[in-house]
Amino acid sequence: MLKLTDPEFIRKLEMLSLLARKVLGGTLKADRKTAKKGSGTTFADYTEYNFGDDYRSIDWNIYARLEHLVIKLFELEEDLHIYLLVDFSHSMYGKSRLARQLAGALGYIALNNLDRLTVYALADHLKPILKPAHGRNRLLPMLQALESAECFGHDTDFEQCIKEFQSRKHRSGLCIIISDFFVSGALEKSLDYLLWNRHDLFCLQVYSETDVQCKLRGDVELQCIETGEKRRVTIGPAEAARFTAAVKTWNNRVQQACKQRGIGFATAPVEVPFELIIQNILRHGGLVK
Repeated sequence: MLKLTDPEFIRKLEMLSLLARKVLGGTLKADRKTAKKGSGTTFADYTEYNFGDDYRSIDWNIYARLEHLVIKLFELEEDLHIYLLVDFSHSMYGKSRLARQLAGALGYIALNNLDRLTVYALADHLKPILKPAHGRNRLLPMLQALESAECFGHDTDFEQCIKEFQSRKHRSGLCIIISDFFVSGALEKSLDYLLWNRHDLFCLQVYSETDVQCKLRGDVELQCIETGEKRRVTIGPAEAARFTAAVKTWNNRVQQACKQRGIGFATAPVEVPFELIIQNILRHGGLVK
């Protein structure tokens, strides 16, 4: 049984958190400043003074020259809101170990950096795993919640999950989607919907060798692991080759959808240790393009 709370696993998470601080300056996203009226440390811009604004922000030097009231805007650092959307549909059954490890590592880095973290499970609907959390005291509950989560649903309805996610009126932030992306529903439309709501996106595709190559031969009965539908087929070299080509075409579509939209994308083979995958992401610039 997978134990995300084992001391050895925690030690690896701490090493990855230290690497994130070194490579990214302590944040998953390098820029977390917003222009706001008020006191701050870094000047951003001017805006016209309106009744009710803080008079202490008025630039009296400009008023003396132009006889026009303007106030200063400053860049204030805000908490980054991070949303982990983890595929827990039944197609992830053999890959959920790696998906949980990756989610645990990214969640650990986020909470250790004092960012705000929310975790959801994706399948035919959206299921909360961790309610909005902040601070290092939420590290263990986050890992325990991922550890105890189970695969569910009868399909992977990506579009429905994204609609449910946005219906919760989340603030814009960084959405990290961990999935094999064998999804029903409109993939591109769902990604566009998240971008339209001003989220930064990163897609992490988890896959196994059996996802991309068919080694079955002869007369076999196949059953869909998600819907339970059964079908008898005859598989020869030609059918196996068509399967490989179809999966390659689909995966290329996922990658191109991300590339065309400026969305970060990385692959995660189940044969590769999770810490190496996270290290590679961090060393190539993090999670935001």
